[in-house]
Amino acid sequence: MGMPSGGSGRRRRRPMAEINVTPMVDVMLVLLIIFMVTSPMLTSGVNVDLPKTDAKPVNSDTKPITVSIRADGSLYLGDSEVSPEQLVAQLKAASNNDPSHRIFVRGDAHIDYGRVMQVMGQVTEGGFTHVALLAQQPASSGH
Repeated sequence: MGMPSGGSGRRRRRPMAEINVTPMVDVMLVLLIIFMVTSPMLTSGVNVDLPKTDAKPVNSDTKPITVSIRADGSLYLGDSEVSPEQLVAQLKAASNNDPSHRIFVRGDAHIDYGRVMQVMGQVTEGGFTHVALLAQQPASSGH
């Protein structure tokens, strides 16, 4: 009687010694699939095809020309006041007739937005391609 119980005891212990790999492989495959599905979503919410260009970077060694519009509507090229009629001519002289020269337009906070757009349009019509609008950062305003 002692022999069958001992034999069955040995049989019971043998499966415990062997590691069953199949469930682990299943779990790993499921995890792999989850990561493959979620990792593209984590990198960016919006897929954007960035344009590739061979153009040279904007020549940052040239100092940009700043056109300022004050609250009273007067135009300033750098530090000197300029009339709206003379603006394009003065810009061409300051940029040595370089249409790719960077021009920054700064508008007073209390000025009409249409006036700023009018000046930017005037500069663009003058043949300049790199016209940017400058904004004051709220943190650095000092108020």
